[in-house]
Amino acid sequence: MIVNRPHGLAILFRESLPPLFILTLWDFVVVILFQIYHQDWMEQPSLPISLMGTALAIFLSMRNNAAYNRWWEGRTLWGAITNNCRSFGREAATLLGGRPDLARAMAAYPHVLRAALRGDPPNEDTKRLLSPELYEKVFSCSNTANMLLYQIGLGVRDEVELKGIDGAVHGTVDRILSDIANAQGGLERIKNTPLPAQYSMLPEIATHLFCIILPLSAVQTLGWITPLGSSIIGMLFQMLDRSGRDLQEPFIKSVHALPMLTMARTIERDLLQPIGDTPPPAIQASNGVQP
Repeated sequence: MIVNRPHGLAILFRESLPPLFILTLWDFVVVILFQIYHQDWMEQPSLPISLMGTALAIFLSMRNNAAYNRWWEGRTLWGAITNNCRSFGREAATLLGGRPDLARAMAAYPHVLRAALRGDPPNEDTKRLLSPELYEKVFSCSNTANMLLYQIGLGVRDEVELKGIDGAVHGTVDRILSDIANAQGGLERIKNTPLPAQYSMLPEIATHLFCIILPLSAVQTLGWITPLGSSIIGMLFQMLDRSGRDLQEPFIKSVHALPMLTMARTIERDLLQPIGDTPPPAIQASNGVQP
């Protein structure tokens, strides 16, 4: 996720260079054909392209709002996981009377979850925090994050039975695990339910068509400065479309995605420090991007 505005502007500018180059090249082709070779078929009325631009802007705004809602819901659910993981670590110490192994397992949970959401293989953070036996059990299942929660729940049950802890205390800890599972289900829903094709594909196609037609409508008015005006307007629409496409998939490996590694490391540090373990350093932004 981009966290530094100057760096963010530089990243957005670099991403915009390829379509800007293509748009400018096409605009020069149109100008040369019209001004030098006098292609009369290029004399298109300006009103239809104005109406198309207005409709496209509205369409892109609707899609971008839907995409941002997905991105923000993902961030909200990760916030719920962060809070509940901290609560579990605290109650494992105060209500269950210890069990640092449960705190380490919960510290591994966000790392397991972020790998599952991105479709990545097991990461080194998970191997470092889980015992070999628990690691094997977790990664023997298709839903690794859910299996880890299940194993943590079994550990809580064993501790309750061993120490004769009151059932109300068990229920309190179990509700935290249920809240984490509910947040995980929300994240999986976002991952497994992409935006409909009308929202994900049509805006991109319509934007490209608009940028192709735009200089044909502007050349008879702007003449040789068509590449300047047409490229700027086309670039604005391209950036609007690109923004929506970046936000609609909040878990992919992208500078615009949610900073899941940073959030997972924050949870890990918050759980390991109270039990006396030395956690790894916090994740720092690199070139204005928080991973």
